[in-house]
Amino acid sequence: MATASFCRIAGEIVINWKTLEFEQCTVRELYLIMRARSAVFVIEQSHLCLDADGRDECALHIFAAEDISRPMPIIAYARVRPGDTEYPQVVLDKVLTSPARRGDGTAEVLIERVLRATAERWPGTVVRVNAPVSLCAFYEQFGFRKVEGPFLDYGVLSVGLTCRARSDRAPLACGRRQRGILPDVCTFEKL
Repeated sequence: MATASFCRIAGEIVINWKTLEFEQCTVRELYLIMRARSAVFVIEQSHLCLDADGRDECALHIFAAEDISRPMPIIAYARVRPGDTEYPQVVLDKVLTSPARRGDGTAEVLIERVLRATAERWPGTVVRVNAPVSLCAFYEQFGFRKVEGPFLDYGVLSVGLTCRARSDRAPLACGRRQRGILPDVCTFEKL
């Protein structure tokens, strides 16, 4: 299931969106994905766990990249993987946006793409995400509903949310934050 598309957000930079199976990712794409995940989850959020958890090979990797010549071109990423004994639903995890793209609608576009790709790959399935309590309302705008929690997940108070994946989902008309309201120092870009 390889798809690629380009779009503009708020008339700015052209963004290259891709939905790839593990085997379809280039070595450079995998490196940049792992680098972005480490920057956000290990450095920024202090999740001390093995990021390469053995679940990438069976997952869909949905991501957006800007200028590939930049050290950190991945601006949004999500991993979608089949259920297992712990969670029988399709699992959405490793969701991230780069700090410079938070609040500008990139995350909303990412989740819309995730739900469409999930409906194509696993029709009629339920998608589960464990998310910080502070992001519950964000996921609810896509039809996710709380099914578990709150509980601690890597030291963060989180909830389990589920949603049925549908390909007929209409895009959201989301409010977008003004860009340029971020601190000058950004760990994500320094790595």
